[in-house]
Amino acid sequence: MKATSSVAISEELLQVILSSARRLYPREMILLLRGKKTERLVKVSELVVPPLATYGHGFASVPFHTLPLDFSIVGTVHSHPSGNLLPSIADLNHSFGLVLMLVGFPYTDVQCAAVFNRDGDRLQLHVTET
Repeated sequence: MKATSSVAISEELLQVILSSARRLYPREMILLLRGKKTERLVKVSELVVPPLATYGHGFASVPFHTLPLDFSIVGTVHSHPSGNLLPSIADLNHSFGLVLMLVGFPYTDVQCAAVFNRDGDRLQLHVTET
């Protein structure tokens, strides 16, 4: 199986993610990414608000054992109020799905977003119109 090399997300979904992070600032926010993997591309098509998530200062968590089995979840996105767009060891150890997206303060545009695979390798992020 080929490794994922890029992630596509619509401008609309990216703006929802950034807006969610701004609303919870200075706490961290977390959402699930729903979509499909085709060849080496992960296409994000929806966002899921995880039940029982905790949004704190310096962390955001989801009790993944409480989630229903859903093979359409391709990863997670969470915010870094510090603006740092690099995943921590804890981020990588608690990643869920194929990709980990991070958004950093000031949460204004695509420059405030980065996406990684489970090994911490940065992937290309493509923002589409629809």
